[in-house]
Amino acid sequence: MYWLAIGLGSGLAPKAPGTAGTLLAIPLYLLLESLWMWQYLAVVVIGFLAGIWICATAARQLGVHDDPSIVWDEVIGFLITMIAAPPGWLWIGVGFVLFRIFDIVKPWPIRIIDQRVSGGLGIMLDDVLAGIYAMIVLQVLFRVVG
Repeated sequence: MYWLAIGLGSGLAPKAPGTAGTLLAIPLYLLLESLWMWQYLAVVVIGFLAGIWICATAARQLGVHDDPSIVWDEVIGFLITMIAAPPGWLWIGVGFVLFRIFDIVKPWPIRIIDQRVSGGLGIMLDDVLAGIYAMIVLQVLFRVVG
């Protein structure tokens, strides 16, 4: 489970491990994008629920809550960003940038949740919300700019 938590090693990147973990999510998204919507959502929900345990276990092993090397939450956050995303590399890139912005900046209430919710749920939840924010902005951009 540790290898899943650290994104198959991407979380061990010396700089910007969250960005490296999000990059790992792109090939996973490409594998999943052709699924029916209900199947894609099922993978995301299962990934989130498993992530609570995966991240909590890794945090205990590392002795640090939400150690930067734990990037499973970024993987799931990016997959949330890309729910019903328009096809094409442009939109994958836009989704990537939007997710990283929301994950780094942590606008209200993401920062509060990040600070107050502990354990695996806390590790996962801020990235889930960042993914939801990024998904909303991505959908609006697509409808406005298209």
